[in-house]
Amino acid sequence: MSKFRSHNKQNTEHSIDKHALIFGLISVFLCGIGFSIITPVVPFLVQPYISYPGEQAIVVTLLTSVYAFCVFFAAPILGTLSDKYGRRPLLLFCLLGSAIGYFVFGIGGALWVLFAGRIIEGVTGGSISTIFAYFADIIPPQQRTKYFGWVSAVVGVGTVIGPTLGGLLAKFGYAVPMYFGAVITLLNVVYGFFFMPESLKKNNRLKEITLVRLNPFSQLANLLSMKILRRLLVSAFLLWIPNGSLQAVFSQFTMDTFNWKPALIGLMFSIMGVQDIISQGLIMPKLLKKLNDKQIAILGMGSEIIGYSLIALSVLCSFYPLLIAGMFIFGFGDSIFGPSFNGMLSNSVDSSEQGRIQGGSQSIQALARMIGPIIGGQIYVSLGHAAPAYMGVIFIAAAILVLYKKTHVSI
Repeated sequence: MSKFRSHNKQNTEHSIDKHALIFGLISVFLCGIGFSIITPVVPFLVQPYISYPGEQAIVVTLLTSVYAFCVFFAAPILGTLSDKYGRRPLLLFCLLGSAIGYFVFGIGGALWVLFAGRIIEGVTGGSISTIFAYFADIIPPQQRTKYFGWVSAVVGVGTVIGPTLGGLLAKFGYAVPMYFGAVITLLNVVYGFFFMPESLKKNNRLKEITLVRLNPFSQLANLLSMKILRRLLVSAFLLWIPNGSLQAVFSQFTMDTFNWKPALIGLMFSIMGVQDIISQGLIMPKLLKKLNDKQIAILGMGSEIIGYSLIALSVLCSFYPLLIAGMFIFGFGDSIFGPSFNGMLSNSVDSSEQGRIQGGSQSIQALARMIGPIIGGQIYVSLGHAAPAYMGVIFIAAAILVLYKKTHVSI
């Protein structure tokens, strides 16, 4: 890591603030529940407002895209503001916006109200990048990949509980999981207001905000101009496109292909969370002893290719156990790619740039997750239910080629 920029020595020498660490882990746990609890019911909330089955898949994926579209524009602004004013106020603002978005989505009554809920949540959708910047503030550089693994594991626990709970709550009404998600997120806001310590010291804060920092396109151009980050971000972009498509279309896919109901769909989503727990608790520590971050990322991407292949095969064979196996293998790949990617990313800049770099990364991810569902929804309707999985195989194979080539980063 000799080519990385130097970091604040105080962060490296001092022990990690336990209160900050606990708050951060609780926050990502509740975020995991709040986000995943709604996933099994979105197609069922959309169903009353559409006329044709094919239109339902398009609307479901557009709801994901409009959220990502808002995150794309908002994330750099929120990240830069957190570099200037601290993580605490921005994180509380983002969480409050998410709670309002869930509540509006649950109220429904018209298709435009559903889109309004997603827009509100998307505009304040910088919580994840701010949380990662928060962890980067309190964790020494050499330990970040390990702790980002912990974050993924804690999100995994929330992701296990969320979809299953959402599927069960849907028995009382499809909007109930949305209201529950709003309550969970509001509890996180209250907890943060009283107990969250500020992680970014005043002497490490951004001195001046420029318009360039607030422009998502300028941010993208600036990030991609950095040779130390270019291949990493391009590779992740290619991976996030099909991943966004799969996430957006999965509930509709299981409804159409295997006639699954919300409870079963929620249980299926929980596989991803179980995989995070297993991977981060048992597998990731062993991988870190034998492989570097780049090698772990490539291993994760290869696993995702296998997962996508089995998902496509489940359609061709009309055999849902292949879908379960594919999701389990895909989940493993996704769970080890995330921490290794965030470790490489956060170690590439110093303390005053963490919010910007994480916000810029989230903008790129949002752009991919805006494009992915649109493409996925269209090819799902026109080319068949397996088409988004085929897209995953092709795009991630290209991503591996991009990342595998020698880079300027000592990973």
